[in-house]
Amino acid sequence: MNTDTMNGAATDFGGKVKQGMGAMLGDKSMEAEGKGEQLGGKTQKAFGDAKTSVDQTVRPLLDQARQFVKDRPFASAAQGGVVGLALLNTLRGK
Repeated sequence: MNTDTMNGAATDFGGKVKQGMGAMLGDKSMEAEGKGEQLGGKTQKAFGDAKTSVDQTVRPLLDQARQFVKDRPFASAAQGGVVGLALLNTLRGK
């Protein structure tokens, strides 16, 4: 769990408390602020969850690529050259 997820959950909880207090006191402004904070907290929590998911998915792939480059430097250079030429030809429209 990263800081975005934790901060988002805390903001969401604080918004629920503020909304409840606003409803209990009859303060529509406080209630609306609470709803806004909940939305912001849920958004931040979703961002944190997505960041964690990407990190868990991409990190192993990067580790495998680094290991491949370390184990086979010449094959890696050849692959890089082929990809570079393909990219250049694509950008030039050939």
